[in-house]
Amino acid sequence: MIALLIYSLLFCAFGSAVFVAYLLLSFTKYAGPEPGSPKEPVSVHVLVLGDIGRSPRMTYHALSIAKHGGKVNLIGYLETSPHPDVVNNSNITLTPLPTPPRRPPSVPFILFAPWKVLYQVYHLIYLLGRTLPPTQWILVQNPPTIPTLAIASLICRLRNSKLIIDWHNYGWTILAGTRGANHPLVALSKLYECYFGRLGHLHLTVTHAMARQLREPPYSITEPMLPVHDRPAAIFQPITSPSTREETLTRILSPPERDLIPAILSGATRLIVSSTSWTPDEDFSLLLDALVEYATTTTTTTTTTSPTAAAPPPLLAIITGKGPQKSHYLSRIAALTHAGRLPNVRITTAFLPFTDYAALLACADLGVCLHRSSSGVDLPMKVVDMFGAGLPVAAYAGYESFGELVREGENGVGFGAAGELAGVLVRLFAGVGGGGDGGKGGRGEGSGKTELEWLREGAVREGRRRWDEEWDSKVGMVLGLVS
Repeated sequence: MIALLIYSLLFCAFGSAVFVAYLLLSFTKYAGPEPGSPKEPVSVHVLVLGDIGRSPRMTYHALSIAKHGGKVNLIGYLETSPHPDVVNNSNITLTPLPTPPRRPPSVPFILFAPWKVLYQVYHLIYLLGRTLPPTQWILVQNPPTIPTLAIASLICRLRNSKLIIDWHNYGWTILAGTRGANHPLVALSKLYECYFGRLGHLHLTVTHAMARQLREPPYSITEPMLPVHDRPAAIFQPITSPSTREETLTRILSPPERDLIPAILSGATRLIVSSTSWTPDEDFSLLLDALVEYATTTTTTTTTTSPTAAAPPPLLAIITGKGPQKSHYLSRIAALTHAGRLPNVRITTAFLPFTDYAALLACADLGVCLHRSSSGVDLPMKVVDMFGAGLPVAAYAGYESFGELVREGENGVGFGAAGELAGVLVRLFAGVGGGGDGGKGGRGEGSGKTELEWLREGAVREGRRRWDEEWDSKVGMVLGLVS
């Protein structure tokens, strides 16, 4: 098997080398404006080897560049609808990549992977080297790492462009989560990422912790590096008007859940939202187990020393997104419901247009994030969006960079297990004003505010710093778009 893999990789490498040699004969290079001619707009290829519609950070990069007069080719798969502002922006050209072939169930991953990579290599080189004109910058999302980093660095060298690598996470740690840390491809992926990751002219990271890590071995990156935290786009805004909230829920919710709108508006039923890509890096069973425990709590008599304590209210949990494990969890949800293990808890799923998703977050009482960082130093953008909508968050907290975004007791709470999440839900939704603790540090005492209300105020404060502020003060200045 190993010998077959080596032969496949050698064949891919040989085929790629021949193809590159052919293209070298007709490559044109970026030369910049002629001396004395007017300054031309900054030009950038923004490349994501994924679905553009589900790549918000790269979309925001493109919109920021275009807003300041730059010309952008936004390159990726067109599987879902892109952000409407991208479609309507004259400075942005959407350039679709052909969707790669899917692995037949009968073909082992270790044999299929090289062929998929070769397919992607061909289309990336042809698109970046022949179809599109040379550009000043190529901005690449990482991961996906293979083959993006190698191809982008090669094209930059051949066409006199500069490479920006936007580090969202590490490709090899994600692969280790699905294939196991000792899989041979994980070791190869790590070597590949460490080598080609050093070839960027500028590096952007989603956290300070990631920037520190990339400076150290085995990456040892010495080029300029900017931590650029994800911030919410303008589309994510709080909804404070009850009538607007009612109109929004009526538009978004499907008929079975619309019957709950009066109870949601009155607070008799609480609405929680969790967005997921239904992949192994988000353990959705953790939320299901927590909801089962919460449901049990709502149907039992709780002894308490506080005369103001209330029974936890019913929940409507809406899970947004799509991905490979969705059908598995839908079957499990159906089984739990059928077995009567979710009394007073209704779970529904949705895949919403961008505007409806933003509106749903603003209508919810609490956001739940199950993101588990494979590297320990990335952050989930979904939490940023929740803060932009003024939505407090309960998030999995078991990784180093968690505190760069969620501040315990200020804009959200962390948890590490299903029981802890169930306890958070009970505490937040059964709380009443007046004598409660109002969050960490007793800030609610005597204020008449519940802990959830304190957290919502903190989420609104956190969401006030927007993407444009963060981007303009860092990336925009480096690209010469902002003075």
